[in-house]
Amino acid sequence: MSKKVIVLGECRDGSLRNVTFEAIAAGKTIAEGGEVIGVLIGESVSQYASELIQHGADKVLTAEDQMLKHSTSDGYAQAFLPILEKENPDAIIAGHTSMGKDFTPKLAARLGTGLISDAIDVSVAGGNVVFTRPIYSGKAFEKIISEDETIFATIRPNNIAPLAQDESRTGAVESMPVNITDIRTIIKDVVKKTSEGVDLSEAKIIVAGGRGVKSADGFKPLQELADVLGGAVGASRGACDADYCDYSLQIGQTGKVVTPDLYIACGISGAIQHLAGMSNSKIIVAINKDPEADIFKIADYGIVGDLFEIVPLLTEEFKKLSVST
Repeated sequence: MSKKVIVLGECRDGSLRNVTFEAIAAGKTIAEGGEVIGVLIGESVSQYASELIQHGADKVLTAEDQMLKHSTSDGYAQAFLPILEKENPDAIIAGHTSMGKDFTPKLAARLGTGLISDAIDVSVAGGNVVFTRPIYSGKAFEKIISEDETIFATIRPNNIAPLAQDESRTGAVESMPVNITDIRTIIKDVVKKTSEGVDLSEAKIIVAGGRGVKSADGFKPLQELADVLGGAVGASRGACDADYCDYSLQIGQTGKVVTPDLYIACGISGAIQHLAGMSNSKIIVAINKDPEADIFKIADYGIVGDLFEIVPLLTEEFKKLSVST
C-alpha cells in the first residue's frame, strides 16, 4: 500500500549532507509508489530544494527563519510540527547524525510514537516495512517492524545507496510559515576542531591511526594518504587519550560509528571498543607490526610491518595511479 513519507534534510557548510539523499532512497522504498516529501529547515535552505527533487523527492517544503540558522531541538520542533500536522505522513525518515540523534528522540516523545534509530537497511515484506539495525556493538543485527501509526526512523550514513541524480526531475517547492517563539538554547558560535576536508561520518574512505602512530606527527603520513584517496582521517580512543589527535576523530563505541567502503587501520590493535565503531566497513585493511593483533581477525587484507614504511609507499603508489588515470 502506498504511503506518504517525509524526509528531513540536513545541510552543513553550504551543502546538503549525503545522508539526506540516502534517506530519500529509504523513503522511496517505504512509500511504495506514494509521495516522498523533502523538508528543509534552516536560515536560507530553499536553494537546496531542487537538489532534493533531483534525488527523488516529489515535492519540498521549506521552513526558513534567522533563528533556525543553527539546529536546536526547540527551534526545529516549532518549524517541523506544523509541517507534520499539515501533511499527516505515514512515515518520517531522518539521518542518524549529530542533529538527528539530538532532535528525533525528543520529537518522537512529543508525538507519542516510537523511534527506530540507526537503521542500516529498509525493505518491505508482506506489507510491512522492515528495518535492519546493528545491536551489541555490531555483533548481531535485528529486524524491526514498527506498529506505530507513524513510522519514525533514522538512517546510518553510508549504508543505503542514494538514487542517481536526475536533473530533469521537477516538483513543487512550498515555503511554510514559521513562528519561532521560545528557544531555550541559543547557539552563538560553532567552533570546529576537525581538519578541513571530508566529513568523517560520511567518508567513503577512512585512514585511521592508533597508538602505533606514536605521536601527533605520526598522523601526518596518514593525512597524506587520506588526501590522495579523497578520504578522511580517524583515530582510535588510544590515540586520542595519548593526545595524538583531537577526540572529534575518535571512532569506536564511545566515538563515531562509521561504515566506509574502505577502512585502513594503521597501528590499531583492534580492541573491541574500536571494532564496534568500524567493523561494518565494506573492506578493512590492517597495517600492524604485531602479526597477532586482533585487528587482523576482521581485516579483509592484512599487512604486517611498520606503518611508517608502508603508508608512504601506499601513498606514492596511489599518486602514480591517480596521475596515470
